[in-house]
Amino acid sequence: MLNGRIIVANHDGTHVIKFVGDVRLTLCPALDQYLDNIFHSRYFKTILIDLTQTQGIDSTTLGMLAKMSIRMKKEMGFVPTLVSVNANITRVLLSMGFDKVFVLVEHLEGQGQPMQELAQGDFSDLTVQQKVLEAHKTLMGMNKKNHQEFKNLVDVLEQQCVV
Repeated sequence: MLNGRIIVANHDGTHVIKFVGDVRLTLCPALDQYLDNIFHSRYFKTILIDLTQTQGIDSTTLGMLAKMSIRMKKEMGFVPTLVSVNANITRVLLSMGFDKVFVLVEHLEGQGQPMQELAQGDFSDLTVQQKVLEAHKTLMGMNKKNHQEFKNLVDVLEQQCVV
């Protein structure tokens, strides 16, 4: 699998976030920081998540996306669009309830805007652990199945973050 990368673009307030390769938790602090900056922008209109070149995506990254969508629904009154062409990834998204917090589509029309890679940043281990915990708590809150799936992990992560 390709090492994961996140590529971003902004076109008149529409932010495109493209995940390429195998996207893992190490990218999450930078992603969270980028998303927070988007929400504080005066020109923010919407977000499009492009998974068309994603080969793998971990639960931490999924939790960050869910958190972003829930926040967007709360603050703006609508949910973002997520594009997935990989049947396995789409199956995971549906099983976790992402169809309740995103508009899921299977194709993407026109991608003319230039994109730049989101830098990973230099975050402490504690910051990464806190982002992992936060992401999994978000997933747990989405439905009963997720709650059961991630409860033990969240309990362990909570103990580690306190130490």
